[in-house]
Amino acid sequence: MSRIGKKPVALPKGVTAAVEGKTVKVKGPKGELKVTLVEEVDAKLGDDGITLTPREGTERGPAMWGMSRTLVNNLVTGVTQGFTSKLEIQGVGYRAAVQGKNLNLQLGFSHDVVYPIPVGIAITAEKPTMLTVTGIDKQLVGQVAAEIRAYRKPEPYKGKGVRYVGEYVRRKEGKKK
Repeated sequence: MSRIGKKPVALPKGVTAAVEGKTVKVKGPKGELKVTLVEEVDAKLGDDGITLTPREGTERGPAMWGMSRTLVNNLVTGVTQGFTSKLEIQGVGYRAAVQGKNLNLQLGFSHDVVYPIPVGIAITAEKPTMLTVTGIDKQLVGQVAAEIRAYRKPEPYKGKGVRYVGEYVRRKEGKKK
């Protein structure tokens, strides 16, 4: 029995939802999102919000129940508050700048890395070494942050690279004489 799945997803003021078969659509002040649920989980729109239930007689239903409820809850959170991921760049000469619809990264390569910013994502560079990725889709925000980090992951000897704010990088001792 899923403890997360039992709770209905509450709809705050100003948020409307529609359940059409396996698709749940949520519309709020920041935009509109939708998710298609797996076959083994049913969704119903009620007075207390969106309630999800696993189908009877399926093994996969209870396993997907909590995840499906979390996906729907992420839609509601996205259209009301949005999601943010912060990245910091460490290293001499490493910096980032937003130029129009592209993110220009200088990460110690012989050339600048130009990352096209996807639709629905806003990237701001507060400082040349701090990036903020914001959007309403949690999966897309995390994917964009992971792609930017993948250009130059933090290395263990000097700690140079792109990392999430608050990420701990385990440092190694260098060569000894």
